[in-house]
Amino acid sequence: MEVRTGKTLTALGIADKIGAKSVLFVTKKKAISSIEDDYELLKPKYKIVVINYESLHKYEEKRYDFIVCDEAHSMGAFPKASNRAKMVKRIIQRNKCKVILMSGTPTPESNSQMYHQVYGIPGNPFKKYSNFYKFAKDYVNVKQRIINSFSINDYSDGLPSIMEAMKPYMISMTQKDAGFSSSITEEVLYVEMSDNTYYMIKKLNKDRILEGIEDIVLADTPVKLMTKLHQMYSGTVKFESGNSMILDLSKANFIYDNFCACKIGIFYKFKEELNAIKKVYGDDICTDLKEFETTDKSIALQIVSGREGVSLKQAEYLVYYNIDFSATSYWQSRDRMTTKDREASNVYWIFAKGGIEDKIYDAVKKKKNYTLQHFKKDLHTFINNDGTTDTVKEDKGIRK
Repeated sequence: MEVRTGKTLTALGIADKIGAKSVLFVTKKKAISSIEDDYELLKPKYKIVVINYESLHKYEEKRYDFIVCDEAHSMGAFPKASNRAKMVKRIIQRNKCKVILMSGTPTPESNSQMYHQVYGIPGNPFKKYSNFYKFAKDYVNVKQRIINSFSINDYSDGLPSIMEAMKPYMISMTQKDAGFSSSITEEVLYVEMSDNTYYMIKKLNKDRILEGIEDIVLADTPVKLMTKLHQMYSGTVKFESGNSMILDLSKANFIYDNFCACKIGIFYKFKEELNAIKKVYGDDICTDLKEFETTDKSIALQIVSGREGVSLKQAEYLVYYNIDFSATSYWQSRDRMTTKDREASNVYWIFAKGGIEDKIYDAVKKKKNYTLQHFKKDLHTFINNDGTTDTVKEDKGIRK
């Protein structure tokens, strides 16, 4: 069922209708309070425990006759099962309980993600396959990829027959089916970062190292370089020691200058970006949903933790401080304001002029994750597209 169409109340209602006595509801941490509110609203006869996936191990030995797995696609890792999927499988096998899997995007990146979501359920349509590799022989177009001169199997091309096999077990509902008529309008706004930021980015790309007074930024692999540039184009950086710092408040100041009179939801990518937002917004920003709902404050949420199971319907706009590499993050997070009564949602992306964000945006809009291969191809286009020169004074380096 698509986002905002009532998955939680549907699942809670089904549990009540079939006479469940003890329900375990597994979700994301930020969604717990919302689900508990829905439980109180419905007032079913059963008892419920609502926990996040990271706390699942604490409840693995308790007894339940019904389990609901929210955002079930988070168990979809392949070809090997994640610890999360293994724990859920053990709980199901130990309790022989009924199961509901909930998701607005059950296979956001590949149909192959379905196998480990359902492999712990005795009656699943793939039960004859004891592991993913045997399943892949019939349901995956296995390809070869070359990584660092080694040939590896790529199992991401799951066949449409996977979802065909799942159809008898699925309830589907689109926002249109549910009576939604809202539309999402997106706009990209560009910020000129400081000369110092552009200088450090060019220097890091050239030398693969930046030395500060007490710490260094090291980009000795392509993955590190991609991550460091992603951070720096939004004005923060994480050092080799694990410490991090704010380099440039241009984005935070831009958001405040343009949206301070509005109640907004701000999505950020890296933890230090939250500190930049707090430094500019002060007491006018919060990170707690209850506080956001009961005050005039705006809210700042990390993209991955806030993209699912969270309603920001009180926000006038969504504003992205940065962008995630994941297509799932793009499609799910931008829908956080959507309600049945809302006709339009306005989403603003704040990108550094000449930065990496444009390239990531182009990929995720096409439902593709932004990968290292994309980065290597794009690198020259944004490093030399910021309108600056290499003559910025070197004495403006990182201060710690």
